[in-house]
Amino acid sequence: AFASAAEAMGADQRVESGGWSGSKGGELKIDKPNQHVLERTAVRVDARGNVEARFTCALPARGRSIEGRWAASILGEKVPELVGRSLVARALDAASLRKHVLSVEDQRHLRNSLSGLGLVAFVANGAVLPRASGASDTPMASPTSANAPPVVAFASPPELEVTVSVPNKGQVTGMGIKRGVTLICGGGFHGKSTLLQALQVGCYDHLPGDGRELVAVDESAVKVRAEDGRAVNNVDISPFIANLPFRSSTSNFSTEDASGSTSQAASIVEALESGATALLIDEDTAATNFMIRDARMQALVSHDKEPITPFIQRVRQLYTNQGVSSVLVVGGAGDYFDVADCVLVMESYSCADRTSVAKDISRRFQATMATAGEPSSSSSPSSSSMDPFAASSLRCPDPSRFGVGQGGKVTSRGVGKLSFGERELDLSGVEQLVAESQTRAIGDAIRFLAASGAMGGSVGGGGAPVPLAQVLNALEAALNGPNSLDSLASPGFPFVGNYARPRRQEVAAALNRLRDTNFRHVAVPPSPNPSSSSKRAAVSSFDLPPAPPLKGVQVRHELHLVPLSPSQQWWSLAVPTGTCMSLPSPEARGGGAAPPPSKNTYANFGGDSDDDDDDEAEN
Repeated sequence: AFASAAEAMGADQRVESGGWSGSKGGELKIDKPNQHVLERTAVRVDARGNVEARFTCALPARGRSIEGRWAASILGEKVPELVGRSLVARALDAASLRKHVLSVEDQRHLRNSLSGLGLVAFVANGAVLPRASGASDTPMASPTSANAPPVVAFASPPELEVTVSVPNKGQVTGMGIKRGVTLICGGGFHGKSTLLQALQVGCYDHLPGDGRELVAVDESAVKVRAEDGRAVNNVDISPFIANLPFRSSTSNFSTEDASGSTSQAASIVEALESGATALLIDEDTAATNFMIRDARMQALVSHDKEPITPFIQRVRQLYTNQGVSSVLVVGGAGDYFDVADCVLVMESYSCADRTSVAKDISRRFQATMATAGEPSSSSSPSSSSMDPFAASSLRCPDPSRFGVGQGGKVTSRGVGKLSFGERELDLSGVEQLVAESQTRAIGDAIRFLAASGAMGGSVGGGGAPVPLAQVLNALEAALNGPNSLDSLASPGFPFVGNYARPRRQEVAAALNRLRDTNFRHVAVPPSPNPSSSSKRAAVSSFDLPPAPPLKGVQVRHELHLVPLSPSQQWWSLAVPTGTCMSLPSPEARGGGAAPPPSKNTYANFGGDSDDDDDDEAEN
């Protein structure tokens, strides 16, 4: 409302006249929201109902002289008028405000319901997925000419239709994408990527009328792509890439100039480390040699000469062993039919379930290849029962390498660029960032984590290392505390009005892409029962340093359950005293309550039951 009122008054326009000595300035600016509903610092409402707007005023000047009367007019006349037009109840459209609140409440309820329904995503019937243009995130409008293509509202295939109850709208019907491996297929320009792009922002709420209000995805879902040239810092990419020329191991891989395949492998491993339980991949932005090797290429280059284990041979293991679902846009690699649970086909923006047809094609081609003695591109090259994604170590950032340096600044330049001291951080490949205010908050979050003690002591200096997952836990504890996003502000300027809250996944992506950094691996002791045939494991524990207190941050007395490692079987429970322990995820927990571990101990309690009846009592 403040931004709209300033625009209507012309108060957001800068005056420029007469060159250097002419009058200039005078504009009032506030962090303007977009189609996504994000937690922001631009306008805050405190517990007593006080409304606080944080905006900037370019105080007017003429050369080196201050335009005092003009400044007085801005602060004494324009600002009060803006307040009256935008920050008091009588100036607002009460019906529109209520509609907004109820819509957001429904969206959050829908997203929170996915797990209990066994879904990774939901797309409501009637959703408008296409956007106005590549430069606009507003919904595509209805055509104004007879020759323009129509806007096709989404309709679920009957086989996948589910109905979800939300608090205000009531019953909502649409397509439920079950957990597992889902393909989105179809011809070019028929809407495959449009559907995936709607899903990748389904982790956010949207404005009423956006068209994607009831499009929801697993809130930890990560869009993964190839990023040629990105930095990779000490990442175990051995599940996908091993035995590189002149390298004996890729379990601690680093490079300043990653290829498409190594960057995509690193991004997947990093996403799992951040707690992702769903991956979104579009073949248009993926590395071809990472996604698949067909039979002819396998005949030419044998497996022992090829370092890459393609994603098609790991995607099922990710789901069966780690509980990580995948939704992939596939238009040219039908071999993925072999490993898919569901196959959707888009035709002129209409969606159909073609799973049975795709499976018939798969069986027919596999029989033909078996008769000819040709290898299948989807079969794993190894018969080992070991889970390639089982965490053998935890990555710990070196806090001494994440500072901005003396006098260093953190500056955002658009959504995908960040200047961090003297280093440039390219986040253009992190596609789920949707606002520059998120990028700005990420830059200050990295500085905050390095300075607050959340990363522990200096790894290079022999200090106690803190796993990255625990570092992210500490950040979320601060952001969930009474100071919220203000925790990230520098002490000299505590009231920043242009932050928007990023997810932990995007913060992790930034930490992992920052150049000239270092991560240290801390070994995880093996489970006494390493069998992959059962999710149940005996009790095991190992000591790690306690979570360091955050300097100057008051943490609320709440418990936050978040993934601790790439294995989704174990979760970290951080409490304000610095005590930290891990508990089994809801998918892995058994029926009985686990005995509490001692302070400063990580303990693993395994289970293979899906019984969640005692969640509240246990928590």
